[in-house]
Amino acid sequence: MSDAATVRGARDLFRSRARSATDLCRGAIARIEALDPALHAFNTVVSEQALARAGAIDEAFDRWRDAPLAGVPVALKDNLCTRGIRTTASSRMLERYVPPYDATVVSRLAAAGAVVVGKTNCDEFAMGSSNETSAFGPARNPWALDRIPGGTSGGSAAAIAARLTPLALGSDTGGSIRQPAALCGVIGLKPTYGRVSRYGLIAHASSLDQIGPLTRTVYDAALTLEVLAGADPADATSAAAPVPPYTAALTGDVRGVRVGVPRSLLEQGVDGDVSRALTAALDTLLARGATLVDVELPYAKYAIPVYYLVSTAEASSNLARYDGVRYGFRATPEPGMPNPDLRQMYAQTRARGFGPEVKRRIMLGTYVLSAGYYDAYYLKAQQVRTLILRDYEHAFQGSGAVDAIAMPTSPTPAFRIGERMSDPLQMYLADIFTVSANLAGLPAISMPCGFTQDKLPIGLQLTGRPFDEATLLRIADAYERDTSWWKEVPPTVSSHPALPGRPADPAHE
Repeated sequence: MSDAATVRGARDLFRSRARSATDLCRGAIARIEALDPALHAFNTVVSEQALARAGAIDEAFDRWRDAPLAGVPVALKDNLCTRGIRTTASSRMLERYVPPYDATVVSRLAAAGAVVVGKTNCDEFAMGSSNETSAFGPARNPWALDRIPGGTSGGSAAAIAARLTPLALGSDTGGSIRQPAALCGVIGLKPTYGRVSRYGLIAHASSLDQIGPLTRTVYDAALTLEVLAGADPADATSAAAPVPPYTAALTGDVRGVRVGVPRSLLEQGVDGDVSRALTAALDTLLARGATLVDVELPYAKYAIPVYYLVSTAEASSNLARYDGVRYGFRATPEPGMPNPDLRQMYAQTRARGFGPEVKRRIMLGTYVLSAGYYDAYYLKAQQVRTLILRDYEHAFQGSGAVDAIAMPTSPTPAFRIGERMSDPLQMYLADIFTVSANLAGLPAISMPCGFTQDKLPIGLQLTGRPFDEATLLRIADAYERDTSWWKEVPPTVSSHPALPGRPADPAHE
């Protein structure tokens, strides 16, 4: 494995002058050109802009030498606004939208010395569980090209798994960082709600969305969170809680750490290979000195219906702005047809601009917020959401308190592309173990913990106390030290003949 395949490795190569930022950027572009035609992990690649940025960093080496992400190539999920770079949310509605500003996380990456090389494919408006709702076609899993990479941050996860870049950002509304991380065999971290600014994130469900990193190693995730986290005056929901040095918490020592396991929640619906990998992962933590504790999360079984009531309600409100008037796509009449009136233009724009899954969620959300149904559906969902949060509070407090709760990230490995598109309910159930953390606003991390018999990655998820990402990262790092799952290379990468020594084409745009 090349040192440049990790954030720390790429940064240290730059600091030691073993590789320039331009070399690192050219390497990333070359890998994208070689592998992305098969993966479709990227919607947009900005080679010229990235090389210009890398060149500027090289020219001012003394200024950037000690920056935490100096020279590191980064991919961004295509729902994060980037000034001067197309930002589509993988929707026809925003196919030609070029924002006039950067999201806060993008500005913080730039201040840390990172080099943005492109925008990654995702489910349309971050609505989906497989990356198949993208208006530009699905991304593919580097471990098996006929399988999904997970959603909604599937392009970012595929890019990390295929070593296209050492760092990518995603957004997580109900598991959209962790689930694709698990299915692609990489690290995915969803911070506490409010830990990272959402300014510049194209909104899906505002009380659930959170931005976080996808990386090869736990250290890389910790380092990136140090850069991203912190209060932002542009986001009233960002928290003023101090940001600790997360990398300093990676001691490898988990003696006395109490890990809760909700065994009753895992009795049904979990694939056999996934269940065995979870047991083996827990045994590894046990051998490291952690203590396993049975915990009960009685309301977690209601998390899926609660999530899809709350998220669709918020989505119907957030997506009302896409009406063809101010920005984005506007429907035009067919040749020979009269110009539509205002209502007709609204209807035609939204009918042609949104895909089927987005329309489904807008309709569901509008329904549950409508007069006569608000109390029965949306209000009831918010009440049960509070009960789900109380379950976690009870597990994290009191005499039997645990430091983290472990469960699979996904109940099954990656399924085949197209397998569940005709059954939305089956698709939604893929999020059964991830949505609770969003509903409760808690931090959670997914890390690779094994493979199925068909060599498909399996993920272990840890959920922690609010603003205690440091403990999650410490446990994850300890596990990573005793395993080598993260070192495995997908066949898409290992068998590609064009990668060694392949020259980059700086003109690719």
